[in-house]
Amino acid sequence: MKRLVLFLPNWVGDAIQATPLLAALRRHLGPGVELIGLGRPAVLEVLAGHPDLAELRPKPDAGMKLRNLRRCARLLRQLRPDASLHLTNDLPSVVAAVLAGVPRRVGYARRGRGPLLTDALKAPKAGGRYLPIPAVDYYLGLATALGWHGAPPPLSLAALPEDEGIAARMLAAFPEPARPLAIVSNSGAFGPAKLWTDAGVVALCQELVKRGLKVLLLGGPAELEQTFANAKAIADPNVLAAGALHPPSLGLSKALVRRARLLVSSDSGPRHMGPAFGVPTVSLFGPTDPAWTDLKTPLDRWVRLALDCQPCQARDCPLGHHRCMKELGVGLVLEAAEAQLAGGR
Repeated sequence: MKRLVLFLPNWVGDAIQATPLLAALRRHLGPGVELIGLGRPAVLEVLAGHPDLAELRPKPDAGMKLRNLRRCARLLRQLRPDASLHLTNDLPSVVAAVLAGVPRRVGYARRGRGPLLTDALKAPKAGGRYLPIPAVDYYLGLATALGWHGAPPPLSLAALPEDEGIAARMLAAFPEPARPLAIVSNSGAFGPAKLWTDAGVVALCQELVKRGLKVLLLGGPAELEQTFANAKAIADPNVLAAGALHPPSLGLSKALVRRARLLVSSDSGPRHMGPAFGVPTVSLFGPTDPAWTDLKTPLDRWVRLALDCQPCQARDCPLGHHRCMKELGVGLVLEAAEAQLAGGR
C-alpha cells in the first residue's frame, strides 16, 4: 500500500477523535504510505498541520445524485489510492469509491453499504439498536481491519505558525500576562440544548479570576454577541472575549487552547482540543451521552446531572425545561475545575 484516502468525519469533535486512528495508521503502515484526508472545510481547518496527514482535500458534495458521485469518483481516480477508509457512515462515499475502482474499501456495514465494502465491520448492537461506543474506539476499529494492534494513541492536533502569532498578540492584551490562562467555551453547533447558562458562565469566570487565572471567553460566530455580553457583565480586565480581539477561527482556537492551563467547555468541538494539546479539560454534558464521546483520558473530566430525561440527544429540549444545563450549578463546575488545576499539566 502506498496511498490511503480517508473520508473524514463531518463534525469537528469527531475529526479530533479520529486523530488516534491517524497515529495508529502511521505507526502500522510506516512513513512510506501517504494518508490523504477528504473532509468538510471546518474539519480541514482543525486538522491542518497534523503530522500524520500528507495532504488534506475538500470533500465533494455528498448525496446520491449522479453528478456528485461522478465528481467524487473523479477525485479518487486522480488520487489513485490503494484503499479508502470510510470514517463517515454514508453510502455515497462508498459508491464513489466503487465507481473509481478503489481496490480496497474499509468501513462499517451501515445504511445498506455493506456489500460494497471489501472490509465490512459490524458496529455493536443490542435489541436492534446501536450500543454507545466511544468514537475513538469506533474509528480505531478501522485501523484494526488493516492489521493494526496495540495501545490506543492519544488525541493530537497541531497549530499553524500564523495562528500561533495571532494568539500570542491576543494574550498580550491582558493586563497581567503572567496569570495562567483559562478558556471558557460555551458553544454548540449541534443546537441550543448543549449550552450552559450565561449566569453560570459569568459566575465561573469570576471565581477563576479570584483563583489567580485570566479568562478568555471563546465562542464561534453564533456565540460572539453572547461572549461580548458576558465579558461586559463581568467587567474585569482579567476576563476578555476572544472575538473582541480577533475574528474567530478554528485554527486560532487551537493556538489559544494550546496555551491554556485549563479549558472549560460545553460538549462541542473546542472541548476536544484541550486533551489533544495536553490541557486539563472540564466538559459540561446535558442532553448528550458522554459514552459516545469518551476521550479515554483523565485530562477530560465530565460534569453532568443525573436526571431521568438524560440523555435525550435532542438539539432542543423536548420537554421545554432544559433542566440538564440550567440546573448545572457553578459549584459543581468549579469543583471539577479545581480538581483539574490541582492535577497538574
